[in-house]
Amino acid sequence: MVAETAPGGDIQRNGLPNDGMTPEPLTRNPRYLNRELSWLEFNARVLHEARDPRTPLLERLKFLAIFSTNLDEFYQVRVAGLRRQVAAGVAQTPPDGLTPHEQLEAIDRRVRALSVEARDTLHGAVLPALAEHGVRLVAMRDLSREEWLGVDAFFESQVFPVLTPLAVDPGHPFPYISNLSLSLAVALRDPVKGTEHFARVKVPRSLPRWVPAGRPNHFVPLEQVIGANLGALFPGMEVVGSWAFKLTRYSDIEVSNTEEPEDLLAMIEEQVFQRRFSEVVRLEVAEGMPDALRDLIVQELREETHGPVDVDTGPGLTVADVHEAGTLLEFGDLLTLASLEIPELRDAPFHPQTPPELVDRSRSIFEAIRERDILVHHPYTSFTDTVERFLAEAATDPDVLAIKMTLYRTSGDGAIVDALTEAAQHGKQVAVLVELQARGDEVNNITWARTLESFGVHVTYGVTGLKTHTKTALVVRRDADGIRRYVHLGTGNYNAKTARVYTDIGLLTCAPSIAADVTDLFNALTGYSRQKLYRKLLVAPANMRGRFLELIEREARHAQAGRGGRIVAKLNAIVDTEIIDALYAASHAGVEIDLIVRGICCLRPGVPGLSERIRVVSIIGRFLEHSRLWAFDNAGAPEYFLGSADWMPRNLDRRVEAIAPVEDPRLQRCCRGLLDACLADDRQAWDLLGDGRYDQRQPVGAEDRSAQRLLLHDPFGLSLVHAPEPPAPPKREVTARSPQPA
Repeated sequence: MVAETAPGGDIQRNGLPNDGMTPEPLTRNPRYLNRELSWLEFNARVLHEARDPRTPLLERLKFLAIFSTNLDEFYQVRVAGLRRQVAAGVAQTPPDGLTPHEQLEAIDRRVRALSVEARDTLHGAVLPALAEHGVRLVAMRDLSREEWLGVDAFFESQVFPVLTPLAVDPGHPFPYISNLSLSLAVALRDPVKGTEHFARVKVPRSLPRWVPAGRPNHFVPLEQVIGANLGALFPGMEVVGSWAFKLTRYSDIEVSNTEEPEDLLAMIEEQVFQRRFSEVVRLEVAEGMPDALRDLIVQELREETHGPVDVDTGPGLTVADVHEAGTLLEFGDLLTLASLEIPELRDAPFHPQTPPELVDRSRSIFEAIRERDILVHHPYTSFTDTVERFLAEAATDPDVLAIKMTLYRTSGDGAIVDALTEAAQHGKQVAVLVELQARGDEVNNITWARTLESFGVHVTYGVTGLKTHTKTALVVRRDADGIRRYVHLGTGNYNAKTARVYTDIGLLTCAPSIAADVTDLFNALTGYSRQKLYRKLLVAPANMRGRFLELIEREARHAQAGRGGRIVAKLNAIVDTEIIDALYAASHAGVEIDLIVRGICCLRPGVPGLSERIRVVSIIGRFLEHSRLWAFDNAGAPEYFLGSADWMPRNLDRRVEAIAPVEDPRLQRCCRGLLDACLADDRQAWDLLGDGRYDQRQPVGAEDRSAQRLLLHDPFGLSLVHAPEPPAPPKREVTARSPQPA
C-alpha cells in the first residue's frame, strides 16, 4: 500500500527569518504559477542552506557557489530566451499569464534581492565564522611584509607570464570577452600626455582563484593579486584603478525540429563554436566601478552585436542589465574553498552500501539479477558496486554478446567509458547513443563520442528533433538456457561523480517484458522505427503522457467509487498544464495527492475548490534530489514506477524518456519507504503554499527527521514502513525457451 496519510502533520513552521526573501507574485492565473519565478524560489531555498547556521560552514560556502552557478545557467538559457522573445515581439504568454516583459521585470527584482542576500550571507556571516576557525580571505592591503613578498613572488613566477593586457583605443578594438570569464577593467593615465585610457586584463581560469597567503588556509583572491601588480603590466603608466567584471552570454543550443541536418555532430560542434559570440544578457561589476567605465563596457558590448546604439535604449544590453556584485565576483569559485580538508567544518563522511545480493563478488552480477530484481538508490547505495560493476562484468564476460546504452552526461574518464571500450576490444557488439545536446556538456559529449568511435563502438546521436534523456543500459547474454537480456534503467546519468552527490534510483532486472521493451526502444533510437506500443515501459513521446493521465484518472475513479485514491510522486519539476489539470480533477474527486518536487512547480496546492487535497514539499539538502518515483494506490493494489522524466512538456513531448514499473513487492516496499522518508522530513523540507511562497518545516522536538540523514543508514527508509515485509519471491523460472533475441 501507498502511505495512507501525509506524515508530518504536527510539524512546526517558519525557520529562519525571511527578511528580504519575500518572492514576487508568481502568477496572474488562479490555476498556475510562473515557471521562471518558481525556479527562482528553488534557488532561494538553495541560498537558505547557506544562511542556515545548522549547515556546516564549508558546506555553506558550497551552497553559495551552487546558488551562483545556478543563476549563471538561468541567465544563459531562460533569461536569454525571454529577452529574445521580447526583441522578436512575441506576444504569446505562458499559462500563468505573465508576458515575457513582465517576467523579465519580476526576475530582475527577485535576482537583485537574492544577490544582496547572498553577499550579506558571505561577508556578514560565513566568512567571519570561518575566520574564527582560521580560514580567511585576506585583502592584499592586510598582508604582512613577508606575506606580501611571498604573494609577489607567486605573481612574478606563475601569474605574470600568463597575463595579456589588452588596450582599447582606435588601434586596439575592444577585445572579445568569453562567457562567464572574470576580467579586470583597468583605468590608466598617461603621465606624459595627460590622456586617460582603458584596458582589459583577463583573470586566467588556468590559475587558482585563491592564492595562498603564507599562513595555513589564508588566501588572497587572484584578481587582487593582479590588481596590486598592474604596474608591471603597464610600465610608465599611472594606474588610476581597477575593477572586476563578468559577463553572461546566451548559451543554448538550437536544433531545428523540422530540418534534419546532414551531420548532427558537425552541426552541434559549429553551434558550440558560434555561441561563444552570442549576445550578452548580464553584466556584473564590482562595486565602486565609475559610471563612465561601466557605460563604456556596456556600449562596446552592445556594438559587438548590434552596431552603434544608445546605451539606455534600443536592443541588446543596457545599463539596466548591469548588476553591481559587491567586492567579490564569481561565487562559483567558492566551491574550491568548500573542499578544504577540515572535517569539523564539513558534512560527516559516509560509505555507500552494497545491496545484499551483490556483496559476494565471487558471484556473477548476472546470476544475482536472474534470481530477482535489484533496486539501487545512489548515493546511499554504491554506484561502483552496482552500475559500474554491471557494465564492467559485461565487458569481460565471454558470454555477453552485446551492450547497448544511452549516455546523456558522463564523467567520461571513468569506469563507464572504460567498460564500453574494453567490450568493443573484446569483440562484443557495443552501441551507444550519445546525446550531443546535453546542456553544458556538449563539448564533453563530442569528445567522448569520438573516443568511443575510435575503439570501434557504434555511436549514434538519437532521433532528429528529440533529445534522448532516458538512462538505460541493455546487456545481451548467452545463458545456459538461452539468450537473456539484462537491463539497468534509472533516473540518473551514468556519471560516477554526480552519483556521489545526486540522489537517483535505478532498477536492475532481466524481466522478459521489460527487456523486450528496452530492445524495442534501442531499435527506435539506432534505426528507423515508429514504435508506439510497449508492454510495460512508459516511453516518451510515444505513450508516456497518455499513460500518466490514465493512471491519475484511475485514482479519481477509485475515489469516486469509495475505494479511496492516493498518489505520491517525486520529481524535479511539475510544469505540464495537462498533467496539472488532471491532478486538480483528481483532487476534486477525493484523491489525496502528495508531490515531492525539488525545483519548479507550477501547480498551486491547497487552494479551496481547486487543489485542497494536494500537498507539495521540496527537499533541499546535502544531496541534490534527482530521483523520479511514482506511487498509485490503485484501490489497494499499488503500482510503482521509476524513470528519467519530469512532468514537463519537454519530457513528455520533446525527449526520449523511459519509465519502468517496479513490480516486486519487496522492492515496492523500498519505494514506499523512500517516499515516506521524504514526506516525513522536518529538517530540510519546505511546504509550497498556494501563492507560490515556500514555508520551511521545523522539528517539534530536539531530534529532527532529516530524510537524507536517515537514508545514509537506511537507503530505502524501511524503518518507516510498518507493513510486514512480503515473502521473498521465488527464483525466476528458467525455461528452455529463450526470450526474443535483441
